[in-house]
Amino acid sequence: MKAIFTSFLLAAVVLFSSFDQPATIDGVISALKSGNAPELSKYFDDNVELTLPVKTDSYSKAQAQLVLRDFFANNGGVKNFELKHKGDSPGGHYCIGTLQTKSGNFRGHVFLKTKGNKEVVKEIRFSSIE
Repeated sequence: MKAIFTSFLLAAVVLFSSFDQPATIDGVISALKSGNAPELSKYFDDNVELTLPVKTDSYSKAQAQLVLRDFFANNGGVKNFELKHKGDSPGGHYCIGTLQTKSGNFRGHVFLKTKGNKEVVKEIRFSSIE
């Protein structure tokens, strides 16, 4: 009986812990759809690799938020983020989509890594769509 209870408890923990990961990537997608850099930065790791059409570097969480806020503003604001694909990668998740701004569209890639018991954004890439 004890073994059955232990197995059930372990299965419940695994099942409920798996619900956290999609919530993280869904929160990231939601923040991208609205162009909300402060909301997006809630999911950042301590350092984030940003690749933008005008600059590429590794930034602290606070710096990355400012760089993305400026990127969104300099492109007339974000109209939407159209998700094309999301999936699993070794040690995390990723999503690919089109960031629609008033001045043009950008192909977007966001990579999340599992750190401790949560997922954090490690890298964001935006490239112009010609």
